[in-house]
Amino acid sequence: MLTDSQAMYEEKSFWLRDYGFYHPNKALDSHITADVCIIGGGFSGLSTAYEFKKVNPNATVVVIEAAIIGYGASGRNGGFSMKLFGLEPEVTVWRWGEQKTVEAHHYMSKAVAHVRKLNEEHNFQADYRHTGMFRVAYSDRQLKRLDNTYALFQKLGIDSDMSWCSKDSLAAEFKTAKFLGATYESETGLLNPCKQVRELKRICLQLGVVIYESTPAIDIQESKTIKVTTPKGSITSEKLVICTNGYTRNLPSVNLKSVNLKKHQLPVWTYQIVTEPLTVEQWQSIGWQNKQAFEDNRQLVHYFRPTVDGRITMGGGMVDVAYGSNMDKDINPKAWQHCENHLKWLYPQLSEVKIAYRWGGPTSVNIDMTPEIGFLNSKKIIYTCGCIGHGVSLTHLNGKLIAQLLSEQSSDLTDFWIVNRKAIRLPGDIISWCSAKAISQSLKLVDKFEERGLY
Repeated sequence: MLTDSQAMYEEKSFWLRDYGFYHPNKALDSHITADVCIIGGGFSGLSTAYEFKKVNPNATVVVIEAAIIGYGASGRNGGFSMKLFGLEPEVTVWRWGEQKTVEAHHYMSKAVAHVRKLNEEHNFQADYRHTGMFRVAYSDRQLKRLDNTYALFQKLGIDSDMSWCSKDSLAAEFKTAKFLGATYESETGLLNPCKQVRELKRICLQLGVVIYESTPAIDIQESKTIKVTTPKGSITSEKLVICTNGYTRNLPSVNLKSVNLKKHQLPVWTYQIVTEPLTVEQWQSIGWQNKQAFEDNRQLVHYFRPTVDGRITMGGGMVDVAYGSNMDKDINPKAWQHCENHLKWLYPQLSEVKIAYRWGGPTSVNIDMTPEIGFLNSKKIIYTCGCIGHGVSLTHLNGKLIAQLLSEQSSDLTDFWIVNRKAIRLPGDIISWCSAKAISQSLKLVDKFEERGLY
């Protein structure tokens, strides 16, 4: 029988509930030492632990997770292992220039390949499928923007896995009248994120990584060594990696020589739904026989994918931001209803299909919409944040990069320009909250303008 806390965790996403019985590791209840301590047991933290321990087998590596493995974004996301970096390529070009945009694209290509290789080499039971992904347009204005984006990829020479799809070719794939055109990217994978992160836990444990669950950090002190205090114990380590991403607000007031890590990013919530399993007849009625993922070319994007048991999960279209230290935004009936309405607008054939589960969670967003890895103070402490909702592949390869930084190695990964980049910091809570609300409302208005007459 599930404990109350386990039942609470399962409520956080369909993937967590679908996983079945899970036995978490015990909480830390003593005072220990380690070579490396990692806060956060998601994709970033466990990938870092695995990659570092693999090349430093005699090192003591400890991971602490405040809840259970899979509780955070790594167990709630859509499961898209994709090449999109930051928000959009146009934003990256505007902020960083064409050369860095090309370098970022190559990094993400490596990231997708890295996730696929992990699944294949270690026989992950994470439902991985390398299906590819469409980005579709519903209106003429969306189609024009999509064409401009495709032209930008061609100009930069990073369109090798991309192709243009006409309305007629899409009609042969999807039985909906709503698609006017699309781009298709063949190098995109789909996976079950909760299974994926727990498979990462499995290979970490095989290497001797020590993992504690239900172990939040309540204090961090830096001197000659680093001391992380937890409710019932502590870890004294030579180096620390902070992989809390969207949950960085939950960190204690860190005594790190005036560095305020909470000003590096803002948690922004996105929401998802999943249908009951479709019948064979229902799948035939909508096409989609090759089971690829697709997104639309809205400002507040929707994303769609099938599951291995014949459901459709989709999300997006609305976002939310909490004020100050509040992290209580996981529930949003309005966003869930929006998703259901949009799915059934797209596929009227599914008007009677029931929604089986609804959930939400925060992703890590920073002001310049660009992933970030860096040192805090000395090289003893490394942080990572800013997945911008596209973190599945990114965080896995980031783990390898961070492991090399911990080992003081130099490579093409550690030379990637997001490392120690000069990032814009968030202003105070009031300005950050108001700005985020204003931006999301502006994007909503653009979508409303571009989709006039569609609904």
